[in-house]
Amino acid sequence: MTSPFRQVGLKLVALAISIVLWIAVSGEETVERGLRVPLELQQFPPNLEIQGEPPSFVDVRVRGTSAALSRVGQGDVVAVLDLHAAREGNRLFAVTPEQVKTPFGVEVIQVTPSTVTLAFEPSATRLLAVSAPVEGKPAPGFVVGKVSVTPERVDIVGPESAVRRATEALTEPVSVTDAQHDVTEIVTLGLVDPALRLKTQRTASVVVQIIPAPMERTVHGRPIHLTNVGASFSAQALPAVVDIVLRGRRESLTRLRADEVVAFVDVGTLGPGEYTVPVQAEAPDEAGVMRINPSSVQVRITSAKN
Repeated sequence: MTSPFRQVGLKLVALAISIVLWIAVSGEETVERGLRVPLELQQFPPNLEIQGEPPSFVDVRVRGTSAALSRVGQGDVVAVLDLHAAREGNRLFAVTPEQVKTPFGVEVIQVTPSTVTLAFEPSATRLLAVSAPVEGKPAPGFVVGKVSVTPERVDIVGPESAVRRATEALTEPVSVTDAQHDVTEIVTLGLVDPALRLKTQRTASVVVQIIPAPMERTVHGRPIHLTNVGASFSAQALPAVVDIVLRGRRESLTRLRADEVVAFVDVGTLGPGEYTVPVQAEAPDEAGVMRINPSSVQVRITSAKN
């Protein structure tokens, strides 16, 4: 049989410690403190979306001993809102002290605001085109050509009204500064409206074509051909030659021969006399005629007998 007086010393020590702790705790002052704590939304209903940006924080008034409150760290106090019963439309939710999680020894006595209004609408999905903005300028003599994006379209998800308003998904800008060759980059995809999100795709491959810039070339001293001169007339142009300014791709203009550029004046409707007539020019299809200097010449038409 175990004696009730066995280990009396240990029991007395334990009792003494308990009394000391009780005295220490009961002697601590109870204080209150205001905290801004995160608002956590739980059990979000399927097929519904929140319109706008829901509140991220609420203010709470907590009470406890100085020691207990001094131990409260970030994330130890969290307000929780249960949305499992939410329906489409504007809904009002109470935020009570009982909905705030706290450590042992910390009591919540007030929550501000005490109610939160959230607007719900049906969730929607839509396939949207992807646009890739380009920034900077290529190296001198080059220009931006075709911009290709893969994938060309992505699925977006969000509130029905926001999905209807969306016009495009965007990539990060692709820089072509001083580029002389095609630029290829893997960039992040995103949406301007924060209410929208991408269903799956997060990146896109963008190829920006860099092509030689259209350049100008002047073909000097091209003789003017007088066309459709009547059989009984002779015609003379003054000046007899012109300079022709062409525009096109660098490689096309470089290999162009001067004799492929023809200047002419049509005098088919003119009789004897002196006229100021515009000069026309023809060039291969890959070169466009921009200017003719001079643009008009003096033409003298005389009878062949003279």
